[in-house]
Amino acid sequence: MAAAALVLLSACGQAAVTQHSSNAWDQFVYAFAQIIHFLSFGGLTGIGIILFTVIIRAVLLPLMNIQIKSSQRMQEVQPEIKKIQQKYPGKDPDSRRLMQEETQKLYAEHKINPYMGCLPLLIQMPILWALYQALTRVDFLKHGAFLWFDIGTKDPIYILPILAAAFTFLSSWLMMKSAPERNGMTASMTYIMPVFILFISWNIAAGVALYWVVSNAFQVGQTLVLANPWKIIAAREEKVKAEKDKIKAREKAMKKAKKK
Repeated sequence: MAAAALVLLSACGQAAVTQHSSNAWDQFVYAFAQIIHFLSFGGLTGIGIILFTVIIRAVLLPLMNIQIKSSQRMQEVQPEIKKIQQKYPGKDPDSRRLMQEETQKLYAEHKINPYMGCLPLLIQMPILWALYQALTRVDFLKHGAFLWFDIGTKDPIYILPILAAAFTFLSSWLMMKSAPERNGMTASMTYIMPVFILFISWNIAAGVALYWVVSNAFQVGQTLVLANPWKIIAAREEKVKAEKDKIKAREKAMKKAKKK
């Protein structure tokens, strides 16, 4: 998402957006600006951005819940996927085909859609783009002030970029913690993405950085409520213990039967 955001934001127009703009996208941007302005109680644009972000995240909550559940199922089948990859190394076309077929069959059995994780990000991209343009191209927003920063310019003391990176890391770390197995790609992205978010938000409009802070903080809270890693780990350990106890009980019963 961050990479796509960098490409999109770099392509943003510079002309002012007003209620008289004829372009359909400019009208969409202006509508975003109007919503934020309406939510800016006390004339504080930062309040408007915070409330706007919370509303967007709340609307997306059902979709994000589906994404979280799909990600959990993906984590649970990782050991099975590793077995398939070992069985079919993919060194020839037939091996790659069989590996793909068995993987897809495994996904179908566990009702997993591997592309579901991308959907919430794709939905958020136009929101992020429109927000950036609203803050930099609509006059009544780009000059607003909140706390220690000006909404339309970068954070002068870089607290927002640091918070955005920190919440990005915490969100990814919480999701990774509950995984039964961790691969190198997942672990590396947990550290790479916060650095990338820090890099982007370092010189971006503080209003966009504020959006990232609130959005990722919301994501952390959402993960703790809907997919608490400690609860998932405890449930998994309880399941393993129950299986072991079942095996022990069966072995004990068989020994008794042999004695009789």
